[in-house]
Amino acid sequence: MRKTAIVLIVCLLFALSGCQNGAGPSAREPTLPPAQATVDERPLPTQGGEDPEAPGDAVNTPGIVAKPQPADVIEIREKMFIAQTNEIYVNAGDYLGRMIKYEGIFDESVWEEDGQTYHFVIRYGPGCCPGIDNTAGFEVNWDKEYPKQDDWVEVVGVLEEYGEDGEYYLRLALTSLTVLDKRGAEYVSQ
Repeated sequence: MRKTAIVLIVCLLFALSGCQNGAGPSAREPTLPPAQATVDERPLPTQGGEDPEAPGDAVNTPGIVAKPQPADVIEIREKMFIAQTNEIYVNAGDYLGRMIKYEGIFDESVWEEDGQTYHFVIRYGPGCCPGIDNTAGFEVNWDKEYPKQDDWVEVVGVLEEYGEDGEYYLRLALTSLTVLDKRGAEYVSQ
C-alpha cells in the first residue's frame, strides 16, 4: 500500500510536469540521490540585516536543522496545491529543513512486508486513466496521537528526507496537526 501511495504521487507529479508514455522514474526511485546531503548547509535567511555568519546566528550545520521562523513558513494553498507540491518534490534540496503548512485528508496505509503504518496528508488529483484518481501530498510523522482516517486536517511541519531499505523519501516532521470541521476541496486540478 505504501508503494502504491508513493507510485500514485510520483505518477501524478510526472504526468503534470509533462512526462508521458511511461517515461518517468521507477515506482520506488528515491526522491533525492543518495549522495545529496540531507541537511542544507547554507545559512537560513535572516531578518533585519543580520549577518548570517556572525556567531550566535542560526546556521544549518551537518546534523542540525535550525528552527524555522514563522515568516519562513511555506503555505501550500488549495488553488495551486498540485503545482506547489510538485515544486517541492522536484526541487527537494531547496526545501529540506523548511517549514511547510497545508490542509488535506488524513490517510494511512500499512506496509504489508513488515506491518509498519505510514501516515499521509493528501488531496486527490487527476489520474492517468479514466476512473483513476491520483494523490498529492506528503507523508507525515507525528509523535502524538494521529486523527481518524479521512479527517480533514491542517498540518505544519519541517520537510525532511529519510532513508529506508536503501531508498530515500520525503516527509514532514510535524510540529502541529489540527483536525478541522470545515473541509476544503478534496479534489484539486492545479
